Amino acid sequence: MNNRKMVMAVLVAVLIGWLSVINVSAAEVQKVNINTASAGELTRLKGVGPAIAARIIAYREKNGAFKMPEDLMQVPGIGQKVFAANQELIVVQDSAPKKE
Repeated sequence: MNNRKMVMAVLVAVLIGWLSVINVSAAEVQKVNINTASAGELTRLKGVGPAIAARIIAYREKNGAFKMPEDLMQVPGIGQKVFAANQELIVVQDSAPKKE
């Protein structure tokens, strides 16, 4: 009986460990709205460091909101490869909430 309790305790501990890994992974996969993201949020994208994040923000301020995720490739330093690596994470939403 003690062996069975020990095995159950170990299985529960392993299950809890897996659940915490799954929760961390889900949190890491948060989408990035390129119309409102801060420089820090933009650097969560693969291949985007502080310099490219600053270029994204400068481009956005000069040209207005991105209309589609692919527009990000208009920013110097964002090519097809960087875009493809992040395509699932990039979203484009209005920069301001709509008023009714």
